[in-house]
Amino acid sequence: MSIPAHPVRIPDRVRALAPGADLTAVWVNDAGGVTFRGVREDETVFVKLQPRYGETPVAAEVERLLWAASYTAVPRVREWGAEGDEEWLVTLGMAGEGAVSPRGMRAPRQAVRAIGEGLRAWHDRLPTSDCPFTWDVAGRIAAARERGIVVPPALHDAPQVDRLVVCHGDACAPNTLIDRDGRWAGHVDVGALGVADRWADIAVASMSLEWNYGPGWDSEFFAAYGVAPDTVRLAFYRDLWNAT
Repeated sequence: MSIPAHPVRIPDRVRALAPGADLTAVWVNDAGGVTFRGVREDETVFVKLQPRYGETPVAAEVERLLWAASYTAVPRVREWGAEGDEEWLVTLGMAGEGAVSPRGMRAPRQAVRAIGEGLRAWHDRLPTSDCPFTWDVAGRIAAARERGIVVPPALHDAPQVDRLVVCHGDACAPNTLIDRDGRWAGHVDVGALGVADRWADIAVASMSLEWNYGPGWDSEFFAAYGVAPDTVRLAFYRDLWNAT
């Protein structure tokens, strides 16, 4: 997932989903999906347009957004649908901006702390007892198999669970929102949300710091989250992420 390096053509469907809005592509992903921001008078919406048969279906994300909204700050769903080879999701804009926005990039230490604190708050707030979704290792391997991915045998045997939480499922730095003061304000892109060991999220979040801010931020993140690095679990869940 990245900020587009060049202008992106705005499809007719996106214009129809946000009529009259000033539209800009703000995110692209490796699966061919594009998210557009639409600004219209006092309202901001985000329109995600993606291939219909991708890794994370829009319907799955809608279910998770509706569930998580009772416990933490996530986007509100306006509409969603699918036709032909495309599917889409329209959500209302939230206060704050991505942790890799210009504000976040100007103050990386503050942004990294917000990511760590925000992930810990997510794990503490969302109740596993009420969560109908899972993101466990067996399920991730099965989902990868359905997409034609063979996961190495060594990754079928996970370390003993440290703490079961409701994982975000894609806790990379851009999916934490920060407010004007640099504090975490919410989370986006929750299509893989589900119960799993917290290290499944921690491993990905900490790994993404170097992608976005450069090396040397791990200690700041772990201090903000409030946990000492677990090298075994970090290695396993990073390898599983890369393999699936």
